[in-house]
Amino acid sequence: QISLTVLEARKIEKILGRAPTLTEAILWGIQGSEHCSYKSSRGFLKKLSGAAPNVILGVGEDAGIVEIARVKNDRYGLIVGHESHNHPSQIVPFEGAATGVGGCVRDIVCMGGRVIGIMDSLRFGDLKKNASRQIANGVVAGIGGYGNPIGVPNIGGDVYFDPSYNDNCLVNVVCIGLIKESNIIHSFVPPQAAKEKWDIIIVGKATDASGMGGASFASGILEESEKEKNKSSVQEPNPFLKRHILTATYELFEILQKRKLIKKVSFKDMGAGGITCSTVEQVARAGLGAEIDLGRVHVATNDLPPYVIACSETQERFAWMCHPSLTQFILDHYNKKWDMPSMAENAGASHIGTVKKGNYILKYNGEIVVNASSKAITEGLIYNRPSKKTKKPLTEPKISPPSDWNAFLSRLLSSENIACRKPIYEHYDKQVQGFVVIEAGQADASVIAPLLDEEVDEKTKKIGMAFSTDCNPRYSLISAYEGAVNAVVESMRNVAAVGAYPQAITDCLNYGNPEKPDQMEELKEGIAGIRDACEKLKLLNYPKYPVPVISGNVSLYNESKNGHVAGTAIVCCIGRIDDCQKAITMDLKRGGNNLYLLGCRQNELGGSEYYRLLGHLGANVPKVDFAEAKKEISVMVEGVEEGLIASAHDISEGGLAATVVEMCLGGRGEGTLGANINLDFVPEKSLRADQKLFSETGGFVCEIAFAKEKQFVALCKKYKLTPYAIGKVVKASRLLFTSKDQKIIDMELKDASEKWQNGLRDKL
Repeated sequence: QISLTVLEARKIEKILGRAPTLTEAILWGIQGSEHCSYKSSRGFLKKLSGAAPNVILGVGEDAGIVEIARVKNDRYGLIVGHESHNHPSQIVPFEGAATGVGGCVRDIVCMGGRVIGIMDSLRFGDLKKNASRQIANGVVAGIGGYGNPIGVPNIGGDVYFDPSYNDNCLVNVVCIGLIKESNIIHSFVPPQAAKEKWDIIIVGKATDASGMGGASFASGILEESEKEKNKSSVQEPNPFLKRHILTATYELFEILQKRKLIKKVSFKDMGAGGITCSTVEQVARAGLGAEIDLGRVHVATNDLPPYVIACSETQERFAWMCHPSLTQFILDHYNKKWDMPSMAENAGASHIGTVKKGNYILKYNGEIVVNASSKAITEGLIYNRPSKKTKKPLTEPKISPPSDWNAFLSRLLSSENIACRKPIYEHYDKQVQGFVVIEAGQADASVIAPLLDEEVDEKTKKIGMAFSTDCNPRYSLISAYEGAVNAVVESMRNVAAVGAYPQAITDCLNYGNPEKPDQMEELKEGIAGIRDACEKLKLLNYPKYPVPVISGNVSLYNESKNGHVAGTAIVCCIGRIDDCQKAITMDLKRGGNNLYLLGCRQNELGGSEYYRLLGHLGANVPKVDFAEAKKEISVMVEGVEEGLIASAHDISEGGLAATVVEMCLGGRGEGTLGANINLDFVPEKSLRADQKLFSETGGFVCEIAFAKEKQFVALCKKYKLTPYAIGKVVKASRLLFTSKDQKIIDMELKDASEKWQNGLRDKL
């Protein structure tokens, strides 16, 4: 199962000047995979901007860091990592999802930070299929089964269902941590590390054969006939050991900080490629090598061949590199003070090698099994693959409005892409650690107060950070470019809906086979869409800078014999609100308040849930007006800051109809206030009632108290934005939509709630 093409093997032979050893061939197959080397996407990813004054650390290490606050001569930063574990979750859902969480958690810890939250962005197939239901339930159980025991709150995420994911589910994880800039630990050694003879230490679970070749397996096409064999490529999680390692490591961080020894260490998560990748990547940046004795690695069994010890992706492990004066201290910290060997069989910390000038060398039983330049291993396989547009032009369907509006709204609300997500997030601990201000389901974005327990002034403690993930795959079926643009802008609208201003994004690019020109074109277009959206929207607090992309991941070969997934550029937006107590939720607050629409409706039903339920895709995908979107976001942020907006919800899946209903239901189905909406007051008179109700053109619905209306309208005028008063909040638990003096929809709130709350639960 060496994941190299013949041409790649020939290239490695040319680099080495000899035939590669078995261990070298396996190592290059993993390190040269899309998951590790980004060999097909690296050139395009460089076009994304990660620089801005609020970025403490951009793309280049295991996670990025965005500023939360400046305190004295230091800055608090939020570490954000974004990873995928798609193929493993398709074949072994529980373990695949659990280890996906574990890997992303390690990305945060290896920066020197403390993990304070995770998010999950999930894509599953047709729920009419038993396999899709089993995978969805297994993945959700795996995320909760790992995140809950390690004591990390799940603060949000999103989920979509589409037949393109029948053979390739997507499990993307975002992990969040807290760090001071002065305490950042880098995942690369300094230039003097060879001269000072830095040591290499691995910490954690005993190395075994689990997860062998996981990175290369994740960068290949899933074959049903290979399913059983590929199960061995999925790692085995141990969250209880992970919690012990985390606690021990957090204490070690504090000791290194107090003794001012942070610059004397390098630290890296041991994930894809195991020992070799986690160590070679730490020395390659400095142009250095290393000498490692695989016989000194603590292993689960004594019969493991060298390529397994070198490349296995056994979970719950880290790799330290340190000045030799710290080696024994770190070993004793884990092995004696925290008694790692007693926590799991053969677990512990082992000194396995030294940083040196020259080549990266692995030895086993006195024999050299790897001897190559570090940079050749990490950068030896890079492609400029051909791409080509091949999609046929799509057309808009000719349809008539529903004959029974109430029945169709019920159907929409019970759709798996609209219905309440509680059947998923009820499996997760959402409040452990005590930083969560707004939980999943209460608003468009979740909000935490990460500095609540820090030794800072009360004003700084109140700073909130908001998070949202997004990407509607049906938009990408029409246009990979517009799908990615909408993912960026929608995630930004979500954080703005609670009153936070976007500060940065991360992305996980889930696409098909890059060796096929049409699928490579989708990847290119997706990256271009992210780039353009970030550049055109800019940072509100630093308007000369694009919204920075601070970290991300690429997952390719999401393909089977039945086709590839819809191009899915999942974006996580990180926002900041100066006072988390001012953040608003989507539930309506008071009868008599007015409901305002921000954002004209357009005939943009392509990719909508309305069309999906009618069996169509369409052509008119929502196209973002960046100037208008920026005005809307500015009004939302300032309106919440000034206390003008009582509640708000962005318009996305299900259009205006779903937005209003979800505000009435309170985001969790607990609302009791109704709404009266007059579609005649919705602009664009040429649109039919169904187009006004179900178009997914972006925008917001805002609840404004009578006493605040003049101020709100004045704020909109300041940004040259027109607000439209389209209805009122009513005390009666009833939904009423009218047009031309006719009732279009007239429904009891309890009936809408029953459909919405049970729609996904029944299907799962």
